Amino acid sequence: MNKLMIATAGSGKTTKLVCEAYNRKPSSVIILTYTEENEQEIRNKFHSIYKCIPSNVVIQTWFSFLIQHGVKPYQGAMHNDLFSKSVTGLLLVNKKSGIKFSFNKNGRTISVPYSEKDEFLKHYFTSNMMIYSDKLSKFIVKCNKATNGEIADRISRIYKHIFIDEVQDLAGNDFEIVKILAQTNSEVLLAGDPRQVTYLTHHESKNQKYGTIGIKQYILDKCKKRGKFLFEIDETTLLKSHRNNESICLLSSKLYTSQPRSIPCSCSSCRDYAVEHEGIYFVKPNDVKAYLKRYSAIQLKWDKNISVIDSYPSFNFGASKGKTFNRVIIYPTKEMEHWLFNNNVKLSPATRAKFYVAITRARYSVAIIYDYTDRTNIEGIVNYSTPLE
Repeated sequence: MNKLMIATAGSGKTTKLVCEAYNRKPSSVIILTYTEENEQEIRNKFHSIYKCIPSNVVIQTWFSFLIQHGVKPYQGAMHNDLFSKSVTGLLLVNKKSGIKFSFNKNGRTISVPYSEKDEFLKHYFTSNMMIYSDKLSKFIVKCNKATNGEIADRISRIYKHIFIDEVQDLAGNDFEIVKILAQTNSEVLLAGDPRQVTYLTHHESKNQKYGTIGIKQYILDKCKKRGKFLFEIDETTLLKSHRNNESICLLSSKLYTSQPRSIPCSCSSCRDYAVEHEGIYFVKPNDVKAYLKRYSAIQLKWDKNISVIDSYPSFNFGASKGKTFNRVIIYPTKEMEHWLFNNNVKLSPATRAKFYVAITRARYSVAIIYDYTDRTNIEGIVNYSTPLE
C-alpha cells in the first residue's frame, strides 16, 4: 500500500526512510529528495547506520530523476524536433520561464510567454536545450500521456519501491507525477513535514493552492481510484521529536495549530543527558557576543544581508533545514517579533515556515535576539541575563 508519512521536526524521518529502504532488499529502491544537501544527508545516514549504501538502493535528486527517467527516454513523443536533439540539463528558475517579451500596462509589467503549441522548443527549453525547472514536470506529465503511460511503466519496471523524502517541497505538476506513480505496480512511500515549506519551488498555475495547504490535501482531493484512496496517510509514526525538548516543541507547535502538536520523545538514548540552560530565551543585542562565547550557539538569520558575529558559525533559515544543533540563536524579523507577543498575528507562509525551521534546529536551547525590558513577560520565554564572572 502506498503511504504518506506526515513528520514533525526531529522525528527521524530520514532515518525511517533509510531503514525502510534497507529492509526492502534485494528489491530495487530509489530514494528521491529535492536538494543536493538532502541527497547527501541520506547517503550519510546510510553510512552512519549500515556502513554502506546497499547495491539495490539508488539515491537521487528529484530534478535529476525527472530528466533521466521522465524526459530523455521518450522526449521524441512530444515533438519531432526532439528526436534529433539532446537535452543538456536543467535551468533552475525562480520565476515564470520562456518569456517572449514583456510590456508595461497601467504600471504593471505584462509578460507574454512563448506558445507551447506554436513555439514548443522555446516554451520548454533554453537555446542550448536546457529544460526550464518550472516546465519539467509538465513536460513529463504530457509525455507520459502521449506514450500511453510508458514513462511511468518503465520507472515501475526499474524500481519496485519509490521513496520521496521532503515531499513538502514538491509543487505544481510534481503532484501529478506522484499520482501517476501511485497507480503503477511500485510501492510509493512519501515523507515530509508540511510546516517546512521554506521556499517556493515552482511557479505553475497547476495545483497552485496545494503549494500552501500541502500534499495531504491533494491526496484527499485528487488521489482516488475506483473510490479508494491511492495512499494511506500516517500522522502518528513520525509525530514525536527525538531532537527538541518540551519547551521547543511547545513554541514550534504554536506556529501551526492546525497540525498535530509536536511531542518530545521519551527515548532514554535521546533524553539521558544533564545540561544547564535549556528552553527558550530572549537575549539582548548587546549580550549576543557573550552568549555565543558561553554557549557556542549557531546563529540563524533570514538571509545573507543580516549582520552576524563573524567569528561564530551562522546559517540562513532555509539552509539550516535538516540540520541539528545543540543550541541556536535567532535573528528574528519584525514579523516574528510581533508573533511572539501575539500568536494571532498573521505571518506570511514563508516567514512562518522559516521561523518553524529555525526554532526546531536545537536540542537544548533557542535564544531569540530581542531588546527586552523589565516589563517583557511572555509565557515560556525567559529573559536572559549575562552571568557575572
